[in-house]
Amino acid sequence: MRRNRFVSLVTVAAIALTAAACQGKTAAKPAVTVWMYPVIADEQKSTAYWGSIEKDFETANPDIDLRIEQQPWANRDQKLATAFSGGKGPDVLLLGPDQIPQFVTGGSLSPVDKVLEKDKDKFLSGALDALTVDGKLYAVPIYHTVTTTIYNKKLLDKAGISKPPDTWDEIKAAAPKLKRAGVATLDYSASPETSLNLSFYPLLWQAGGSVFAADGKKVAFDQAPGVEALTFLKGLYDEGAIPKSALSNTNLVADQALGRGQAAMGFTNTLTDVQTVAPSWGAANVIVGVPLQNKKRVGFGLPGGLAVNAGSKNVDAAEKFLSFMTQPKQEISMATASNFLSPRTDAPVPASDARSKKFDDALQYAYSGEVNPAARQIMALVAVQIQAVLTGKKTPQQGLDDAAKQANDLLARQR
Repeated sequence: MRRNRFVSLVTVAAIALTAAACQGKTAAKPAVTVWMYPVIADEQKSTAYWGSIEKDFETANPDIDLRIEQQPWANRDQKLATAFSGGKGPDVLLLGPDQIPQFVTGGSLSPVDKVLEKDKDKFLSGALDALTVDGKLYAVPIYHTVTTTIYNKKLLDKAGISKPPDTWDEIKAAAPKLKRAGVATLDYSASPETSLNLSFYPLLWQAGGSVFAADGKKVAFDQAPGVEALTFLKGLYDEGAIPKSALSNTNLVADQALGRGQAAMGFTNTLTDVQTVAPSWGAANVIVGVPLQNKKRVGFGLPGGLAVNAGSKNVDAAEKFLSFMTQPKQEISMATASNFLSPRTDAPVPASDARSKKFDDALQYAYSGEVNPAARQIMALVAVQIQAVLTGKKTPQQGLDDAAKQANDLLARQR
């Protein structure tokens, strides 16, 4: 009897331990991993900001373990594609509009319409449209970028130019005066590593052109507006109005002719760029203008959106994080920390000074670009040809024709 009683007690204890272990597994917090990128340029500020977001979210959602992992911009698309193809990757990731179609086509993203069901009318319609594919929202906007012109008043004064040039014709007229003053007119980033959204494409749009044909099956950048835009660039480069260093520029203002006080203006600059150059130029010498105009006045600006990995095992928890980040408090704090704007119309970021207000004003001219699953691949093809044109190896028409042939072949293979 004693032996049987001991066995029974051992059995009961084992069952209890097993039950406790199972209960422990059931009670484990779902982990939500987020891949975040340096939208907050200052590394220390970025670390502090996302640390506070983790803390605040977990306080509001104690049953979820949030893990925000900082990722570099470099090779972002390749790393994401590799992760998705291996059935891995984060639960949540930051994407731009031109990245989303390729991942939707590959079945890597989940629609997130229900996250904004109640608040959809409180967001900039253009921001939501830019993150939508085939009528479904695939990312929720947490900030909105905008770029515009900035000028070095000291250099303009040196050349006797009282009105900052904000049209192509005015830039052409200012170039000889600035050359006589010993400075370049317009800084430009021609490195293939730079997004064409921050270099050539705004000029293409200003000329009235587009990257893709209306049906998205062919490109259109090789048509007359594209040739006009590249001819404009080539002419300035040949005259020395665009510095030779443009060929290796990667849009880091501090390291470029603009930041070093060797070029009078840039045309796709952010508020962070203003804060970067102000100490060396002198705050009084920093002028913020409107986006350039040719046939159209347009600048580049897009929403940054949080998307959900279709392979996530914690979709509900991931969507809670998206909902958290799209509340007014977080939208304002994100925009303030990143020096961008809020995509919520009911939660604007108060402008801290007159220059900040200029970026708010520029938002009306912001265009987020053209979405297409092959957009990033085609961008790389065009960038190489632009370098060939600037260095005199091809004419603008030849360069764009060659890029168009490669791009159309790519589009045909993907249909």
